[in-house]
Amino acid sequence: NMTRKVIIDCDPGIDDAVALCMALFDTRINVAAVTAVAGNVPADQSSRNVQAIIERIDPPRYPRLGAASDPELSPGSNASYMHGEDGLGNAGIVVSRLHHQHPSEKIICDEVRSDPNRVTLLCLGPLTNVARAFQRDPELPTLIDRIVMMGGCVNGMGNVTPAAEWNMHYDPDSARLVFRSPVAKTLVPLDVTRAIHFTMGFLDELPSEETRVGAFLRKILQFRYLAYHQRLGQESIHLHDAVALLAVLQPDHFAFEEMAGDVETRGELTAGATIFDRRRNRQWRPNMEVAMTVDAEAVERDIVQCLSHAGRANG
Repeated sequence: NMTRKVIIDCDPGIDDAVALCMALFDTRINVAAVTAVAGNVPADQSSRNVQAIIERIDPPRYPRLGAASDPELSPGSNASYMHGEDGLGNAGIVVSRLHHQHPSEKIICDEVRSDPNRVTLLCLGPLTNVARAFQRDPELPTLIDRIVMMGGCVNGMGNVTPAAEWNMHYDPDSARLVFRSPVAKTLVPLDVTRAIHFTMGFLDELPSEETRVGAFLRKILQFRYLAYHQRLGQESIHLHDAVALLAVLQPDHFAFEEMAGDVETRGELTAGATIFDRRRNRQWRPNMEVAMTVDAEAVERDIVQCLSHAGRANG
């Protein structure tokens, strides 16, 4: 079986939800687990949202679920202004409480251990769970095929502060631990995810209202357009996490560069900033590949195609 085994670690979040709709119906990957992490929404809500999305879209194979718990030093902020009070555009989805859910970091350890060197970890939120998994099982970094992370920025233009991107800023200590771990890493920063814009016309390209995926996405994306308009004065939206998923599905749409990166954990102005040694006489060793440019049209087209497929698969 050549389909790639993937764990998706996420904090839904509207763009996380779009990425899950794509991934759970894509035949090129086998989503073995979806693990919740605190970020866009607190831990409890994140765990509920992961379950809600999967129940709502009803994919052919149900992944294992991991429950989030808040990081030790949570910044206490949330992204409700961009994602709604519930993280899903105030869609009001009700879920049954799952009893005895395993913690996300345990699920990550179990899935990687059961299939060493075969699992890709796609991280769409803060890196809390991955850092915990590495602390729990120090050998784990050498057993993961690759970690693909949405986060950070190379040009220094953050989105939660002038210097920092949301996922890195939320738990910079975990991000630093992961950046410094001996695991193959790919970073998909704001520099490329911001290059892809979805205008209102995107809603017309979604699967029909009659499909589960189409009905769900229309409901949550309306909120995102409104938030971008009101908060950013922008008529188009970004779907950072859907772009990061494409770095797993179609890496040829991106140009990657080997970079030496770290995360600032303490700065008054710079906490969560991703710092790269780009000096001519670089002192740091390269530790990750970073997506530097992207074929925006190809990525946009592929996102639409993935979602169309998801709509057809679960009409």
